[in-house]
Amino acid sequence: MLDILIRYLHLGAVLVLAGTLIIENMAMAPQISREDLRNLLKVDAAYGLSALVVLACGLTLWFTGAKPSDFYSGNPIFHAKLSLFVVVGLLSIYPTVFLLRHRKSEAETLEVPAGVRRVLRVELALLAIIPVLAFLMARGVGL
Repeated sequence: MLDILIRYLHLGAVLVLAGTLIIENMAMAPQISREDLRNLLKVDAAYGLSALVVLACGLTLWFTGAKPSDFYSGNPIFHAKLSLFVVVGLLSIYPTVFLLRHRKSEAETLEVPAGVRRVLRVELALLAIIPVLAFLMARGVGL
């Protein structure tokens, strides 16, 4: 029963992670207002928290889940999925640092570098690949 709860929490956190990343992509315009910045900081915090929950639940399932850890450890699809998750996490540092650096800005509008918006799009594209890998892994591909 605990395994099911952890899987459910894992899935819920994945949905929150995807949703917050979509919101960030939609809200990160070339110029944002001070209020947009405050809201984006909240969304980014939810994104980061959901990523931590995804990671914690994923590691728990890997090492103590219903399937033996060898099911995951020996599967190159799993390693690709985990690697993509890490890459998305590392890419998310740039937009987060940008938002945090400007959180105390008094300017009415803030210019958002094109690179920040580009990184968010790349994150979203890579995140879209992860469920495909999860599906393949669940079907035993890669074993």
